[in-house]
Amino acid sequence: MNIRAFAARFALVAACSLMTVAPAHARFWQCAPFAREISGVAIYGNALTWWDQAAGRYERGSEPAVGAVMSFAPTSRMRLGHVAMVSAVVSDREVLLTHANWSRRGGVERDVRAVDVSDAGDWSRVRVWYAPIGDLGGSSYPINGFIYPESAAEPAMPAPWYDDLSRRMASVSPLVDRTLVD
Repeated sequence: MNIRAFAARFALVAACSLMTVAPAHARFWQCAPFAREISGVAIYGNALTWWDQAAGRYERGSEPAVGAVMSFAPTSRMRLGHVAMVSAVVSDREVLLTHANWSRRGGVERDVRAVDVSDAGDWSRVRVWYAPIGDLGGSSYPINGFIYPESAAEPAMPAPWYDDLSRRMASVSPLVDRTLVD
């Protein structure tokens, strides 16, 4: 083995080992605090309480909108429900979500697919991207609906705010698992 090959292998091993080291200030995100921070929907508590807490405080509905929070109903395998922010509406049956604690405990994922698989096309059941398999997960999940942070007449999340979110997420890069985000 020549010195170049040895140096290349050494650099590869060193880089791989550095990727597994978490900085002391890394944060483990739960879905609810993360959704609250990026969406502006000021609801506290477990995700299973968000839908009911939003009644009378925020508009709720069954149509996805950028900036809205998708509220997942609890299931036997997901007892506390889940919340995720809609970062883009791709079509009438597909959105992109930004959320935490889904594919990897405490990890953040940005702009991952969620597809409406309900028979009626009413967003009552979805399948969501699952990073470990590199595809939509095999399970479908019941959805309560969407919680809108602002009135429907205005965009829920203007582009400059989303650009600011991207900058904020980049500035706290130890909090974001780049293998899931990029």
